[in-house]
Amino acid sequence: MGLVPFALIAGFFVTAMLYAAVGFGGGSTYAALLALSGLDYRLLPLLALACNIVVVTGGTIRFARAKMVPWRGAMLLTAIAAPAAFLGGLTPIARESYFLLLGSSLLLTCVTMLLPVTPDSAGQPTRAARYMPIIAAPLGYLAGLVGIGGGIFLAPLLHLARWRDARAIAATASLFILVNSLFGLAGQLLKHGPQMFGQAISGGLPLLLAVVIGGQIGSLMAVRFLPQKIIRWLTAALVGWVGARLLLGL
Repeated sequence: MGLVPFALIAGFFVTAMLYAAVGFGGGSTYAALLALSGLDYRLLPLLALACNIVVVTGGTIRFARAKMVPWRGAMLLTAIAAPAAFLGGLTPIARESYFLLLGSSLLLTCVTMLLPVTPDSAGQPTRAARYMPIIAAPLGYLAGLVGIGGGIFLAPLLHLARWRDARAIAATASLFILVNSLFGLAGQLLKHGPQMFGQAISGGLPLLLAVVIGGQIGSLMAVRFLPQKIIRWLTAALVGWVGARLLLGL
């Protein structure tokens, strides 16, 4: 990768900070920022998924320690999505198709970030809640193919279906992102080989460090400073701008 520009490091830091503050990883935005920097598109999902894993691991551990993870439901969704994420990572994709999918997923992410989230999902789950395991498979495949975790699409659907309360959904999304990122990365490794992964990681060490620091600050910011609604709006603005830039450049 050569010398990493400071603007790219700052972009990764801000992305990790904002996404961690709302319980997500930021994989699609990392990949888009790398695409805008001109990096070989085959390296994008490798580095984006690695950054995802770094950001959501801490959150997943915190949710588990706080006993917020509804293990039965969360493991069902994750177990269905993970093999699909592995297959997505293995799937060859042309450069133009990859950028189209990535840009579209970013704009969809922007929309999902603007959906209202209530502190508690009152009432009984809707009939749609029983179909969430079916939706998990395509989300997992997209996660592995593009280099995202998929939780940012899963969480709004779970909220709309009143699947569980807000904290349980956040914990489930965090686990979903972590496992999908691991399986997607495994598929990408088999497709491209360890040499390309080594190239991505060795050149991207400053970016990995940026997301570690940004993720920790984001978690703190969510607890003590900005309201969740403001953080989500800022994240949506960042994601929408990057997605539009990427699609307009095709």
